[in-house]
Amino acid sequence: MAAPYSDPALDTLFLPFSNGPLTWPAGDVLFLRARDGAGLRQFPLARLVCEQSFKPFADELSRAGLQVVAEASPATTDARYPLVLVLPPRQRDEARALFARAVALTAPGGIVVASMTNNEGAKSGEGDLKQLTGLGGSLTKHHCRAFWTRPLDGGIDAALRDKWLALDAPRTILDGRFISRPGVFAWDRIDPASSLLVEKLPSDLAGHGADLGAGFGYLSAEVLSRCPKVQALDLYEAEARALDLAKQNLAKQASPAQLEYLWHDVTTGLPKRYDFIISNPPFHTQSRADRPDIGRRFIAVAAEALKPGGRLWLVANRHLPYEETLNASFGQVRVAGERDGFKVIEAIKARR
Repeated sequence: MAAPYSDPALDTLFLPFSNGPLTWPAGDVLFLRARDGAGLRQFPLARLVCEQSFKPFADELSRAGLQVVAEASPATTDARYPLVLVLPPRQRDEARALFARAVALTAPGGIVVASMTNNEGAKSGEGDLKQLTGLGGSLTKHHCRAFWTRPLDGGIDAALRDKWLALDAPRTILDGRFISRPGVFAWDRIDPASSLLVEKLPSDLAGHGADLGAGFGYLSAEVLSRCPKVQALDLYEAEARALDLAKQNLAKQASPAQLEYLWHDVTTGLPKRYDFIISNPPFHTQSRADRPDIGRRFIAVAAEALKPGGRLWLVANRHLPYEETLNASFGQVRVAGERDGFKVIEAIKARR
């Protein structure tokens, strides 16, 4: 099953094999930050091991019958691969750590092949891999760049590899209040939208609530500290790396509320009913272009999951067109505050 969106970086990743200089190996192949797409279909998928921590992409890979693992780490596995494919992220420290891990997981004589879009740092990514291992070649197409190492029989800067492996490690932020890591949304700060939502949240939230798109747990931590009548709180997060951080961060909370952490794609719906929901929903995925359809789907799912009279507290960019969905899904809708290009909305589900 091909992914339902255009993915030029994925298509470009396989061009060195379909058009020329590289040959697909006979053994197992590791694919870091794997995504599904038509470009995969020309290769023996039974030998492909896919690492993906983002739930929607992991689900697509699983539905296609591919082997999906949560993490492939040189510290926890002896497996080494003749080919490691990489779709590096935009965040540079995270990308450098991924390159270092890819090299560490490559068998002697194997190669690492990566692909990035030009507007998400392809040239810098190519320079980083060259610095780490030297380059065997590169090509450009679809406004993307694919680049690869020479066969790795030495020539690796081992000190740099070890240094870069640590770049993605969880670390304390905000004077030790939270643990975070590069690549997680607003990883080293409290983003202004979430800060505004916290300012406007009432202290009378009660019962069983949910945080949709919980990140490293900031909003949930604030709800637990400000709202003593909350009995249970479920954190939904599509990025497993962020959800692991939220577990660590909320373990320090003094609240007696029961907590549950769900690696889940919110756009597929929620399995429970809630008294209240809070959310700072994502509004883009692969590219930096706005994806208001994601936020609208979060709103619709929240409306389905709330009990009659239940409240949604949402923050969003002021320009995003959510009002039509809110008015169609809820009995009462009001703007509770605006600042710095963001708006906080309270929406109450109609009582039967």
